[in-house]
Amino acid sequence: MVNIRMARVDDLLKMQMTNLWCLPENYQMKYYFYHLLSWPQLLWVAEDFDGAIVGYVLGKMEEDTSKPPHGHITSLAVLRTHRKRGIATSLMQRSQQEMHAVFSAKYVSLHVRKTNRAAFHLYTETLQYKTADVEKGYYADGEDAYYMRKDFESTKDEDGMDCTKVMEKVSLNQVQT
Repeated sequence: MVNIRMARVDDLLKMQMTNLWCLPENYQMKYYFYHLLSWPQLLWVAEDFDGAIVGYVLGKMEEDTSKPPHGHITSLAVLRTHRKRGIATSLMQRSQQEMHAVFSAKYVSLHVRKTNRAAFHLYTETLQYKTADVEKGYYADGEDAYYMRKDFESTKDEDGMDCTKVMEKVSLNQVQT
C-alpha cells in the first residue's frame, strides 16, 4: 500500500530528491518552502510502507487577480518503480480537490512537455484536462509545452448546496500497489 497524505516540512528534501530522480525541471529548496508556506493544502506526497516518499504533487494558486481564482500544478513526480499504480492520479485528485474546497478555484492548469506522452495521456485521458495552448520554447532546453486546463464542474444537490465534482473518491487516501 501507498499512503497519500499532505506534505510536511520534513518531506521537502525527499520531494526534491524525487524531483531530481524523475524530472529535468528542478527547483531550489526555497521554492518548495514557498509552496508549503503559501499553499500547504496543495502539496501531497505518496509514502511507501517504509515511509519513503515515492511521489509528490506541488500545487499552488495563481495570484493574478484579473482572472477567476485558479490553481496550477507546478510539478508532479512518481518514482519509476512505483508508476502505473494510480499514484499520480491520486496525488493530482487530492491537490485539485483542495484547490476548489479551500481556495474556491474555478479551474486548474499545468504545463507538460510535448514529448512526454505518458504524462499527456494521464492528463487528457485519466484526469480529463484539455489542451488550451502550445507555449513555444517554454522549457529551459527550448522544448515546447502544452498548456492544459481542467474546469471544475459545479452542480447543485437536492438541497441547493454546491457539489463540485473535482475527484473520484479515494478510499482512505490509500492506493493499492
